[in-house]
Amino acid sequence: MSRPAIARIDLSALRHNYHLARQRHGGRALAVIKANAYGHGAILCARALADTADAFAVAIVEEALELRDAGIRQPILVLEGAFGPDDLAHATAHDLWMVVHNAEQIALVEAHRSIRPLTVWLKMDSGMRRAGIAPAAYAAAHARLRALPQVGDIVLMTHFARADEPDVATTAEQIATFDRATAGLPGERSLCNSGGVLAWPAAHRDWARPGILLYGADPMPSDDHGLQPVMTLSSAIMNIRDLAPGEALGYGGRFVAEVPTRVGLVAMGYADGYPRVAPTGTPVAVDGQLTRVIGRVSMDMMTVDLTDLPAARIGSPVELWGRSVSVNSVAQAAGTIAYELLCNVKRVRREIVSTTPA
Repeated sequence: MSRPAIARIDLSALRHNYHLARQRHGGRALAVIKANAYGHGAILCARALADTADAFAVAIVEEALELRDAGIRQPILVLEGAFGPDDLAHATAHDLWMVVHNAEQIALVEAHRSIRPLTVWLKMDSGMRRAGIAPAAYAAAHARLRALPQVGDIVLMTHFARADEPDVATTAEQIATFDRATAGLPGERSLCNSGGVLAWPAAHRDWARPGILLYGADPMPSDDHGLQPVMTLSSAIMNIRDLAPGEALGYGGRFVAEVPTRVGLVAMGYADGYPRVAPTGTPVAVDGQLTRVIGRVSMDMMTVDLTDLPAARIGSPVELWGRSVSVNSVAQAAGTIAYELLCNVKRVRREIVSTTPA
């Protein structure tokens, strides 16, 4: 019998979330599947969306080549762009779209020779202060690329810093900055990440770039946007014991029972990707009923409170996150974000399911 730690990947939920994003935004949508599709499996997710996604986006050329080797033929945008001439050679050979976000990358494109026009997404720094052409220099950069015979279409893009905070003015300021700097320039536009798709209709243009929302982790978890979790991380109770008041549990004795406490040992730990820093009180579900993590998460095991779950037994199913326990609630308890938790899942078995309507 196999260890019960499992990550179930619901591909119908993935398709549902993609359709929701495209419907909410309008126009077309890149499915962002960088970082192994945020831990869900890039090839698996690309194949699940191959008949519906307008295009895909990854971080680096190596991620794009893995998709091409797996038979994915939709357009693929490389979000970090080229690090050297070899990346542009791969872009030409494998028909990849490339982000250009600085003068050095423009120079690489100028030096690139190809009979196949390169599709460029020219990125503006409209306020993220991380990567992108300054607004005052954007029109000149655009003209410089348009003059090159090796450049075909140019898509105008920017990236939002605080789109998941709809009450903060930063995104509205970024939209206005982008619109001023691109006024009169030809080309399609792309502004919206997941937060932009859900909260900023004023930024809805030709292309959306949904990422985290595809996987059902709402960037604004206080609202219900109809997203469905794609990953359910689960395991089972592997041992049960009782603590008397005053007895300490696990490494460091961080949890000390104040009342008689029934403890379930779960086959899941930080080597599987569950956050070591998740404190006592982090939500978890046993037999479909909510309870809490108690004590310190260790490498291969963790402990949960079964005191109010008298029917729980060895073998009882445990959901670490999924439909009963939001990954956002675990991330909040652990002082991180859902992106990190999903990307960190490893070692556990994967099961592919389709349980919800597309």
